[in-house]
Amino acid sequence: MTVSSQDVQLVAPPAGSAMWRKDFLFGAATASFQIEGASHVDGRLPSIWDTYCATPGRVHNGDTGEVACDHYHRYAADFATLANLGFGAYRFSIAWPRVMDEHGRPNSRGIDFYKRLLDALDELDIQAYATLYHWDLPQHLQDRGGWLNRDTAQRFADYADLMSRALSGRIKGWMTLNEPWCSAYLGHAEGRHAPGLTSTSYAVEAMHHLLLGHGLAVSALRANDRAAVGLVANVNAVTPASGSEADRTAAARAHASSNLWVLDPLMLGRYPEELGQLWPDARAPIRPGDMEIIQAPLDFLGINYYFRSVVASDGANGFKDAPLANVERTQMGWEVHPDGLRDLLIGFKQRYPELPPIYITENGMASDDRVTDGGVRDEQRMRYIGRHLAAVDQAMRQGVDVRGYFVWSLLDNFEWAYGYEKRFGIVHVDYGTQVRTLKDSAHALKEFLSQRATSA
Repeated sequence: MTVSSQDVQLVAPPAGSAMWRKDFLFGAATASFQIEGASHVDGRLPSIWDTYCATPGRVHNGDTGEVACDHYHRYAADFATLANLGFGAYRFSIAWPRVMDEHGRPNSRGIDFYKRLLDALDELDIQAYATLYHWDLPQHLQDRGGWLNRDTAQRFADYADLMSRALSGRIKGWMTLNEPWCSAYLGHAEGRHAPGLTSTSYAVEAMHHLLLGHGLAVSALRANDRAAVGLVANVNAVTPASGSEADRTAAARAHASSNLWVLDPLMLGRYPEELGQLWPDARAPIRPGDMEIIQAPLDFLGINYYFRSVVASDGANGFKDAPLANVERTQMGWEVHPDGLRDLLIGFKQRYPELPPIYITENGMASDDRVTDGGVRDEQRMRYIGRHLAAVDQAMRQGVDVRGYFVWSLLDNFEWAYGYEKRFGIVHVDYGTQVRTLKDSAHALKEFLSQRATSA
């Protein structure tokens, strides 16, 4: 199916796929710190990512989120693009430091920004899906221990209570946490994300408090709003480097760390036993009643998927990367492996009897995109998206209840420790001029969504 004037193609889901139905949701996703900018505007307080960016050597090229895509001032034009492309939904995140002060009181100027944002989406008939925590913890809470302090879970519930009262009736779906694995492990064990700590014990403790905060927030959200409530987990396929028992054991532990560490507590009310083998000296600070709070039923589960990992035994309790040669990779160095998404979705359905409906809340890839002759050729991204849509379709045909797909991302943006070097957007952003340019992938998606709308 030809989908752009430049004869580039997106492989559409096959005829008969549920993705062609009008009730299957297609959207685009972003996150507050990555696009908003306006770091010192309307009472916004510093976040842990402001602090991390200000620490020399932490972020590529010394980049910060102070301007980013200037979405705070340009959201109306960005939403016009979103509507023009034909998307029916938008996933965004609320900046916690923008809407509350250090005493937990509401900041009306920050809340009003999100009300204006929702007004603009309403006018375009685009459904709003809001993530409460996409990693930008207020720095004043980090100064009191951050996610290592159990009290932060309650402060998160207070934040959820405030926003669900302020925006009640205006959000289609609430997402409590985005990728708690990244917050816990990258931020507290590897130090590659804010707050930059390097202890596995810290990571295990932070994860428990993140999930506890999620469970407490679910209750607050449901008390104030009738919208659907879920959580977003990042997952990746894991394959052993060989058939040896040591490598298969290593892969099982990697799978537990990457995928089950978040999902087992949510779905089964317990942490996977492999974590005790992987990190024998790290214990979650579980108190009576915690796991029941964490296991609060979800209306949906968000799944973010990007790549596969091939691992081997490290000769001890853990695993190490053993990447394959001669496979397709993205600008991030991640292997392109759509079948992994299909297999994970089917595996989750088999493991979790109470698995709720799923939305693919992020899927996409980074490439070294350049504007040439007024356009951006990103053929690899189109192949990537088309192949992953096919993988989701295959999982749906095996009985997995997938309700929607959000491409990551609408805009090129601040890519955390990589700064502005990596480009995930379907819309190119010139950070010096803030000029937006549709990439070929955006044109391709527009054509597909147009044909889908016509045939539905």
